[in-house]
Amino acid sequence: MARSLLASNYHLTANSLLFKPLFFPLSSPQNPKTPRVFFFNTSLHHRFKPCLALDSDVPYSRSQEPGKRLGRSKSFEDWDWWTAKFAGASNVPFLLLQLPQITLNAQNLLAGNKSALLAVPWLGMFTCLLGNLSLLSYFAKKRETEAIVVQTLGVVSAYVVFVQLAMAEAMPLSYFTVTSVVVGAGLVLNFMNYFNFLNGGIWQFWEDFITVGGLSALPQVIWSTFVPFIPNSILPGAVAFVMAVLAVVMARIGKLPEKGIKFVGSISGWTATLLFMWMPITQMWTNLLNPDNIKGLSAVSMLLAMIGNGLMIPRALFIRDFMWFTGSAWASILYGWGNLVCLYCFNSISREFFLAATLGLYGWIGTALWRDTKVYGFNSPLRSLKELVFGS
Repeated sequence: MARSLLASNYHLTANSLLFKPLFFPLSSPQNPKTPRVFFFNTSLHHRFKPCLALDSDVPYSRSQEPGKRLGRSKSFEDWDWWTAKFAGASNVPFLLLQLPQITLNAQNLLAGNKSALLAVPWLGMFTCLLGNLSLLSYFAKKRETEAIVVQTLGVVSAYVVFVQLAMAEAMPLSYFTVTSVVVGAGLVLNFMNYFNFLNGGIWQFWEDFITVGGLSALPQVIWSTFVPFIPNSILPGAVAFVMAVLAVVMARIGKLPEKGIKFVGSISGWTATLLFMWMPITQMWTNLLNPDNIKGLSAVSMLLAMIGNGLMIPRALFIRDFMWFTGSAWASILYGWGNLVCLYCFNSISREFFLAATLGLYGWIGTALWRDTKVYGFNSPLRSLKELVFGS
């Protein structure tokens, strides 16, 4: 398990956080013939109320529809538009990260070299796929179109690799069948929910499913990172599975207080985010144990991961989505830039390359904070960060 996850670090982050010249316009859930453009309340006096960190997965509210907003600020509206486009543009670096593996697999299949695909860790990729589906459900509930496209791209690209592995007989057919059912059901249910075509009970069952799956996977992934320094065991995942099922059942039969039910409802999104956030730690741990492996890291891949996640930071900050902001900032700084630091320390990249990446990343984050402060009419970026974490 640990070896699988370590080998698939690039793929996990590429699909993550976790967004468009590659833009797929979606129609409005209320009127399918009308192109859907999602706005937030842009009035500086009547803007939407930032939510608490635990409430990050609060669904789209009809009170935020364009017709119900008054006195919109032009700068606020412009920044709303730009942050959405930045998030959508992250599709480009993520796609560039995913294509090499798919292309290489296709070349090996055409050459009849099926054994080469045995090196692709399908178990680690399945964990990544579960994370993408969880985040897809999270963003579908929030009606964040650009983020939905990114997570859908992650799910589809992962499934393409699964198809290639099944063709090469590098993945058991029974597991591939289960994966196909999960992917098909996940995509159909999420998009039906997005367009308000789905029964609430079915959606609740799907959310419970990904909650149990995500909560079971997270402790197992963390535990497996440190094997063989600790015993190889499935106990963490098994215990988490039992606890997750118990929590979900208690929430559904009304045995938990309101805060407990809200907490259970937020688990799936947070566990998916934490799964992706753990990948940089896994990579850093590998670098520490095997410094020679650092030379095998691709500086371009790390840069693309940094850019892709960094492009989502302004949007997450603007809509006060603490979970999204945490995952994007963590992946951009700790995974992308952090591995560039390792590469620089071992003289694998030039000083100019490292300084350009550093100035670009922190200049981008600083600009996002400054611009957010201005459009909200605050005097300090600390006010924006306070609202992000604690709400207004």
